[in-house]
Amino acid sequence: MHIRIGPKRAAALSGLLTAVVALSGCGSDTAEETAIAEPLAVTYDGGIHLLDGNTLVRGGGIELAGFNRVNAAGDDRHIIVSTSDGFRVFDAVGGQFTDIEFPGPKPGHVVRHAGRTVLFSDGAGTVTSFDPAELAAGAPQTSEYRAAAPHHGVAVELESGEMAVTLGTAEERVGLAILDADRQEITRSEQCPGVHGEATAAGDTLVVGCRNGALIYRDGKLTKVTSPTPYGRIGNQAGSEKSPIVLGDYKKDEHAELERPEQISLIDTESGTIRLVDIGTSYTFRSLARGPEGEALVLGTDGGLRVIDPVTGKTVRTIDVLDPWQEPIEWQQPRPALFVRDGIAYVSDTATKQIHRIDLASGAVTASVTLAEVPNEISGVDS
Repeated sequence: MHIRIGPKRAAALSGLLTAVVALSGCGSDTAEETAIAEPLAVTYDGGIHLLDGNTLVRGGGIELAGFNRVNAAGDDRHIIVSTSDGFRVFDAVGGQFTDIEFPGPKPGHVVRHAGRTVLFSDGAGTVTSFDPAELAAGAPQTSEYRAAAPHHGVAVELESGEMAVTLGTAEERVGLAILDADRQEITRSEQCPGVHGEATAAGDTLVVGCRNGALIYRDGKLTKVTSPTPYGRIGNQAGSEKSPIVLGDYKKDEHAELERPEQISLIDTESGTIRLVDIGTSYTFRSLARGPEGEALVLGTDGGLRVIDPVTGKTVRTIDVLDPWQEPIEWQQPRPALFVRDGIAYVSDTATKQIHRIDLASGAVTASVTLAEVPNEISGVDS
């Protein structure tokens, strides 16, 4: 089923609410930053916009120099902002930074799982884990771990208390180690060149990507799954607790300056297999997400948001949201992005400076907003 409901057509649909609000430039206007409902954080070159997650009306914002990244902190109030000096905790409901910081050079991945939030500092190789529910009362109690060498890595804390930490150096990343609750290593695999990204699936199962496949940690066992092509890089994944199948990207041209893939990978953590699916358009690392029932969601460069059955690999529907676009060469440069919370998908449009709110159940674009600056990253608090 192909649903033609792009923003230009949205006004013609019965019962469709489209609130397009032209916004002025974002300054340090904390006076208007009060009780933002289900806030979204949208970065741009020079700051962060805060939007009401229901109406997309701007509820505040801050000026912040540099290339900054935003991640959900794991509760219903805060986000983690990665700056040049480390991770800073931002009160997205109140519209201001807290005094909670986790210093560290080259702040990297932020992972939320099993009631824990884990930060990885690429420049120091340090891992910081905490309960995000404690953020409301101030600086949380943390547990710390240091990798053998700094590298662009990631760490995940599991329900068992075990922790998975990538293995590598600044020159080469090779695999994954599993640590027990006392942070003693219990198993490892170094059969994952270029290890990158992570996702958890049903049954407290973990997947990380490799240049030639993926590693699966399930029921106490690490398993390597090899790509179906000689070079098959999986670097970004999206998982769901309602599905044993992880959605991944897939690149097979080792020598491309920038490959624009048109296949996705579906990694079955129960059977230990990788299935490739042609989706008929390219996409980027900000294009992958999961729906409330475990649906695989992919935002294509043709402007369509695909809803894919992860079991069959079939596209259930395509929701037209944007005009066709092309991925920029530099990964830091803005490109359309997808963020999903419960049954709502939020899509940014760099060409029109808009954010769109999409009800995944109906496929309707229920609100849109026009910003003064080009949006880059988009994230929000947990529901």
